[in-house]
Amino acid sequence: MKLALKRIHTYFYQYSVGFFFILFWPVLFLLSKRPKLFRYINKLRQIIAFISSASSGIFYRATFEEPIDWSRTYVICPNHTSNLDVSAISVHLRNNHCFMGKEELRRHFVLKFFFNTIDITVNRESKMSSFRAFKQASEKLKNGVSVVIFPEGTIPDNYPPALHAFKNGPFRLAIEMKVPIIPVTSLDTWKVLWDTGKEFGSRPGICDIFVHKPIETAHLTLDDADALRDEVHAIIKQKLLQA
Repeated sequence: MKLALKRIHTYFYQYSVGFFFILFWPVLFLLSKRPKLFRYINKLRQIIAFISSASSGIFYRATFEEPIDWSRTYVICPNHTSNLDVSAISVHLRNNHCFMGKEELRRHFVLKFFFNTIDITVNRESKMSSFRAFKQASEKLKNGVSVVIFPEGTIPDNYPPALHAFKNGPFRLAIEMKVPIIPVTSLDTWKVLWDTGKEFGSRPGICDIFVHKPIETAHLTLDDADALRDEVHAIIKQKLLQA
């Protein structure tokens, strides 16, 4: 009975996302025709993420290690345990940003709109696709758009989820572009909805994320990419152990 209710909640949440996306669709469509206004697509995504979650009893709470200067551009690296991570992070970022995600997300009813306009898709099995994606990410950073990349590359299959090894891409990108990197620890989004919610369903609750202080990269070279990757992994792992 409990599992059935959690699965019903998952459907309710998913339909809430779809409902509010359709409600805002006319404005999103108009904005999609004006690339200079793409930053407002991001603002509307934040609104849709918040109200669709809140209508399902899901809320997001962020703790910041120190105040963030949102006038700067960042590469943002969170761990990944739930589809709610995107909403939790998006709601609390105060600058223009985009997400990098797997190519399959272009088939999602809601997400395909954002990946066709402001976000970046990548086929991680293709070196050419990865090259193009990170080239696009570089252009975003040059234009003052922060890039959110989940360095695990996917949501881990094991439950409860454990932190997996990080890929090098986001760390090389941050060093090449000389922008700070912000580690973000998603502490318990998986307890509210793990992965897509298909197996265990979801429930109302508060999802906590911890935004660590930025790590400067201006003094680093590409030879330091592995060390930076390991540093960010250790920061997030330590925070998860403390939770």
